[in-house]
Amino acid sequence: MSNPGEADTTPITDPRQLVDYLAAGCKPPDAWRIGTEHEKFGFRITDFRPPPYEPAGIRAMLDGLQRFGWEPILDAGNPIGLKGDASRAGASVSLEPGGQLELSGGLLETLHDTRRELDQHFAEVRAVAEPLGLGFAALGFHPTMPRSAMPWMPKRRYAIMRRYMPLKGRLGLDMMLRTCTVQPNLDFASEADMVRKFRVALALQPVATALCANSPFTEGRPNGFLSYRAHVWTDTDPDRTGMPGVVFEEGFGFERYVDWVLDVPMYFIIRDGAFVDLAGSSFRDFLSGRLAARPGERPTIGDFADHLTTVFTDARLKRFLEMRGADAGTPEMMLALPAFWVGLLYDGAALEAAAALVRAHPWTEFAALRGVVPRRGLDTPWQGGRLGDLARDLVAIAADGLKARGRRDPDGRDERVYLEPLREIAGGGPSQAEHWLRRCHGAWGGDAAQIFEEGRI
Repeated sequence: MSNPGEADTTPITDPRQLVDYLAAGCKPPDAWRIGTEHEKFGFRITDFRPPPYEPAGIRAMLDGLQRFGWEPILDAGNPIGLKGDASRAGASVSLEPGGQLELSGGLLETLHDTRRELDQHFAEVRAVAEPLGLGFAALGFHPTMPRSAMPWMPKRRYAIMRRYMPLKGRLGLDMMLRTCTVQPNLDFASEADMVRKFRVALALQPVATALCANSPFTEGRPNGFLSYRAHVWTDTDPDRTGMPGVVFEEGFGFERYVDWVLDVPMYFIIRDGAFVDLAGSSFRDFLSGRLAARPGERPTIGDFADHLTTVFTDARLKRFLEMRGADAGTPEMMLALPAFWVGLLYDGAALEAAAALVRAHPWTEFAALRGVVPRRGLDTPWQGGRLGDLARDLVAIAADGLKARGRRDPDGRDERVYLEPLREIAGGGPSQAEHWLRRCHGAWGGDAAQIFEEGRI
């Protein structure tokens, strides 16, 4: 979840401003960029327990990373994130509720740039963590700790969510405290391009979930799932999660999305540096000055931008598109996932091929996968076969898209090299979750905590 930024205090006097706000994200193809976010769990090397905020924990990590040029972001005087200096403008480090450390990468031209960014970040994290006796592992769900043993970070918005989440689903607090994801963020050229990409991205998230499944343990034992993180999202908050049908309706565009978002219940607004708890309130009422808790007050563009960050659909529209369906995983998988989506969405022929696959089925068939994929992964039944068949076709389409982009590194390799882990999994190799389960039943002797040492970045 992102760090707070500078709010736009422009008053909203016409709903068209909200449509224009989203439409301002349209960019010509030569300005399209790749942004990659990922989260990872910290652990104490001595006992694999999660580190507290302080002492010798997450705050010390944030303090230590500043020597590499990061600048602190404060919340009520507490460091809760970092923003990049001029050499990595747009990048930031933030905290998830349970102390998960998140890198929100910069806007980069190629996946080769993404690889260099990740390599640098991991080196910096290791340099700070090791003297503190800490390590970090990118896994979809915390494999050993119960919810009650996870620390809470001192970010004020999390206090609001902590109160409200249990009112909407059984697993919302688990989502906050015990999950990690990797999220590619990509651009669109126009409203029509956004619609086509959004539909493809949203419908195909279950395929990405299956390919990247990496959360088979809960509280030290196999949990019967390949992606328990994805299962958590099925019981978090139905008002703001899942695969909203409006995206697939005829006539969908920025205006229809705004109309849908206005009915997603609010969490908060920020006034004079303080978070105001409005969880469950209507942004539509706020827009018309009829919000019971703030009678007569109307929102700003900054309020709307904050509200967009509280929409947790499997793919999310802001001024770009976010793909949110995958477990966090190994550094190789953190590159493979954006390679998959860049290949599908940033080449016209590949996008049309993927869109044709999506159009061939009612969107409800893709939505139905959300309840099955967390357990069965690529073995989920699909059109008389298995989901792995669709995954294999999509990985091939993505490879064609990356080849067509022709972005090469100094050794002459194009971006298809980063797709190789998904090609192996789609071709019948074990997913990350299946690999860890084999290790647990074999060499680890049932000790799931060994995943921290073997999965350490």
